[in-house]
Amino acid sequence: MIVMDRTHIAPDPSLRSADCAQRLGATSARLNRWLLEEAFPLWWSKGADHTLGGFHERLRQDGQATNEPRRARLHPRHIYAFGFADDLGHDGMTELAVRHGLDYFLRYYVRPDGFIRGRVAPDGTVIDDGFILYDQAFALLGYAAAFDALNDDTLRDRAHKLLAALHEQLANPAGGFRESPTNDALLTSNSHMHLLEAALAWMALDHEPQWRELAAHIVALAISRFVDPESGQLREFFVADWQPAPSVQGRIVEPGHQFEWAWLLLRWSAQSHDQRAVDLALSLIALCEARGVDGVRDVAVNSMLTDGAVHDPRARLWQQTERLKAACVAWEMTRLPHYCDIAQRSANALERYLQTPVRGLWYDTMGVDGKCADEPAPASSFYHIVAALAELNGTINRIAPTGSPAQGSPAQS
Repeated sequence: MIVMDRTHIAPDPSLRSADCAQRLGATSARLNRWLLEEAFPLWWSKGADHTLGGFHERLRQDGQATNEPRRARLHPRHIYAFGFADDLGHDGMTELAVRHGLDYFLRYYVRPDGFIRGRVAPDGTVIDDGFILYDQAFALLGYAAAFDALNDDTLRDRAHKLLAALHEQLANPAGGFRESPTNDALLTSNSHMHLLEAALAWMALDHEPQWRELAAHIVALAISRFVDPESGQLREFFVADWQPAPSVQGRIVEPGHQFEWAWLLLRWSAQSHDQRAVDLALSLIALCEARGVDGVRDVAVNSMLTDGAVHDPRARLWQQTERLKAACVAWEMTRLPHYCDIAQRSANALERYLQTPVRGLWYDTMGVDGKCADEPAPASSFYHIVAALAELNGTINRIAPTGSPAQGSPAQS
């Protein structure tokens, strides 16, 4: 068992919101410059395939594409990420990039039955025609982002039909959904988490009740079945009746997903006033800070087990973005400086992954020695980065510089 040294991560109890907001604002400005001046331009000029269409799966650290097969989840994620470009300050990029990604996605990934196949070659040749729940969740999220950017009603129709097909073909009698139509894969909380993310996105755009019903069902499932009653942490893998998967798989906990669930649960609670969701979200953050963050590197690790043992001590970039998102929402909701401190440390950790030879790229994995592996940057991480910076910007803008509650948002003690 790896025992983490947490002597470096105790928050400063004297830290005041005003001081933290000012410091975090400076970090946010620095990250925004990186995003607008380096990342968005690079991932449009080099990350987009301007010959065959769509987006490249990865870029090497010299900025050149790897030209490998492309997973279905990549394009909805990029549509979502570029959907923020104009709002974050890169005017004129959103519609162009969203259309570019959407055209390729609709042409090559959508099967005749409306489900989303798993993988294609750069020229669109089908490599994996099967479908899994995880990719359908991202298709729903991508449709929402594209609908928001383009105001095309056919995208809402596609989302309605895809959700109906999920209920028809993947519904699990024990609640939620199966991962695949062949019923040979473990159930995952992660796919349901991204369905919740898509449902929340559509709730802001479409007043049809199925989105709120889907979100409420997933939140109830998370509270009742996903959380391990002994550790209070949220498990990853299950068998058909939502009992933990056998062996080590049923004991795996990913801190990045715990933070991501917390972010989504707090967003849901803001609309539903569901106190159970608030309680679970803040508990997940506290447990992850205590057990899933390595105090020496101050990063969320890849995975641990329900007994607290570290399963994979490496630390991927995306887990740091989810820690940042959760901390921002918790800070805005509670106004407790403790969460601002977590947000600041998460942003500091994120910046370490962005120190690449070609600016605008990132390293994906940090080793136990604190060094990042020199390997291609996965395009799918852009979605995590952009969402985190959008959340950070929004939180800072809504909280007054003095640290007092933003107008219209009463503080909670």
